[in-house]
Amino acid sequence: MIDQDTICAVSTPSGEGGIGIIRISGKNAIPIASLIFKSHSGERLAARKTHTIHYGHVVDPSTHETIEEALISVMHAPTTYTREDVVEINCHGGMMPLWRTMALLISSGARQAEPGEFTKRAFLNGRIDLVQAEAVMDVIKSKTDLSHRAANELLRGGLSTEISTLRDMIVSLIASVEASIDFPDVSIETPSGEPLATETAQIIAGIEQLLVSYNYGKILRDGYATAIVGKPNVGKSSLLNALLKQDRAIVNEQPGTTRDVLEEYLNISGVPLKILDTAGIRHSHDVVEQEGVRRSRAAIASADIVLVVLDGSEPLSSEDRHVLNETKMKNTVAVINKSDLPKKMELLSLPMLQIPLSCRTGKGLDDLKSTILNMIKEGSVVSSEHAWAVNQRHKTALEQARGSLQTALETIKSGLSAEFIALDLRGALDSLGLIIGTTYTEDILDRIFDKFCIGK
Repeated sequence: MIDQDTICAVSTPSGEGGIGIIRISGKNAIPIASLIFKSHSGERLAARKTHTIHYGHVVDPSTHETIEEALISVMHAPTTYTREDVVEINCHGGMMPLWRTMALLISSGARQAEPGEFTKRAFLNGRIDLVQAEAVMDVIKSKTDLSHRAANELLRGGLSTEISTLRDMIVSLIASVEASIDFPDVSIETPSGEPLATETAQIIAGIEQLLVSYNYGKILRDGYATAIVGKPNVGKSSLLNALLKQDRAIVNEQPGTTRDVLEEYLNISGVPLKILDTAGIRHSHDVVEQEGVRRSRAAIASADIVLVVLDGSEPLSSEDRHVLNETKMKNTVAVINKSDLPKKMELLSLPMLQIPLSCRTGKGLDDLKSTILNMIKEGSVVSSEHAWAVNQRHKTALEQARGSLQTALETIKSGLSAEFIALDLRGALDSLGLIIGTTYTEDILDRIFDKFCIGK
C-alpha cells in the first residue's frame, strides 16, 4: 500500500560540500515547499512549469528569518523519480543549512523519509520493477567500471526482460493446461506446438542459464575475496599498503600489531578484489591476539585467493610451514617479501605460484597483480553473455521456480491429472514474480529497502 504522506530527506552525503540537496515527494510536496521558499521573482511555485529550477531563499515562515540561499527544482507527477510531485532544494552543503531546512519542512507538514522510501515509491507507483529498484543501490555501491556497467544494465531492465519472457512462457502453458481441464476430451496443445514436457524443460533450461551468473554477480558486487596471511612481521600490512598505494594499515616492527581483519577494495583491470589483511598466525597466550588468529583462519576459509606472505630474507620457519599447510586447499600464491634484502629462503617445493616482491621498493607488485588476474581469468570467474548477474534473492526465487517446474515435468511424464500440473506451474510463476515484484510481501520490501540510504 502506498503511503500518502509527503516525505523529505537529505539526498547528498553528510559532511561539508559545495552543494546539499533535499528531496521532497508526495501530493503536498509543492505546497509544503512553498511555505518555506521565497522566490526572487515573487512568483508562486505552484504556478511554475514542471521540470524548472528557480532562485530564491529558504525562509522560516514563523519568524521570517532568511535561513539559506537556494535553487529549487519543481517536477510534477507523473514524470518524476517517484511518479509523485517532487521538489528538490539545492542549498549550500553542510550540516546546519540542511538540518535547519529539513526542520522547517517537517514543521510545515512533511515527514522524514525512511531508508529507500523514494525508490520504494517508484516501485509501488509502477515506474520501476523490483530488480530495477535493487539495481539503484548496485549503481551507488559499484566499485569498478565493470560492476557499474552491470548495475546499469539491471537498471535498464536486462534481467527483468528475461524474467518476464520466462513468465510469459509459463502463462501460456497454464492457459493450455487449464483449457484441457475445462475440456477434458481435448489434448493439451502448447502455443508453440511443442509437447508440454519439451516446453517445460526449455523453461527450466532458461532458469538454469540465469543461475549460472550468480557467482559472477557475487564477485561483481562483493569483490573477489583475497586474504593476506602469514606469521607476524613478514610484511602483510606493508603488502596491503603497497597494493592500495596508501598507508591504510599500521606497520610496526613489533609482532602482533594487526589484531583484526582489515578490509579494503582494489581494482585490477576492472576486477574488484576485496583485500583482507589478517593478524599474524602464531601460537600466543594473549587473549586478544588469539581472537585475531581465529579471525585470520576464518578469513582463509572464506577467501577465493590466499596470499601467503613469507620473509625471503630469513629461512623458512616452522610457523611459515604451519601457515602454508593451513592454506594448501585454497588458491594460494606465496609472496616472497623483502626481495631487496639478501636472500636466505629457497624456492618452495610446493605446488603453488611463487612471486618474489619488495613492499619497500614496489618491485614485483605488478607481477603479483598479473598473477591474481590470470588466476581469475583462467576459470575462477564464471563468464557471462551479459554484464548483469543475479543476486542471492534472485537465486533463491529462481531455484524455487526451477523446483516447481521440475515437479510439473515429473507430473507430466507420469501422466497425472492436469490440475497437479497447473498447480506446479502457478508455483513457478509466483516464484519468478517475486524477482520483479509482480508478487511480493511487505517483508520482502522491507528487507530490500532497509539496505538503502535515507534520501534514495
